[in-house]
Amino acid sequence: MSDAKTKIDEQVKSTDVVLFMKGTKSMPQCGFSSRVAGVLNYMGVDYADVNVLADEDIRQGIKDYSDWPTIPQLYVKGEFVGGCDIITEMTLSGELDTLFDDNGVTYDKDAADKIREANG
Repeated sequence: MSDAKTKIDEQVKSTDVVLFMKGTKSMPQCGFSSRVAGVLNYMGVDYADVNVLADEDIRQGIKDYSDWPTIPQLYVKGEFVGGCDIITEMTLSGELDTLFDDNGVTYDKDAADKIREANG
């Protein structure tokens, strides 16, 4: 297993919610990363952010790890959930709430409802 794959595997399996993104949760560096980080931040989710721009091996490694070509990538309890479009759809449909509930991830339900109201 390569160093990048080992690092990714350890991060994904040791942290309940991980977002591999361009930039950081406080300073996203692309619109798609900003959207997903914004949803998680607004919902008050405790998550780790991994800036793929800081390490080219991680940037390519996460694409190989998930067999998914784009960034950002969200993982919950070791499982790949999806990228920006999937997270947006899951947020608006309530599926993200269900995923968090089923996995014991704490989040602000009222904030999730407000996102849906604003986009309804």
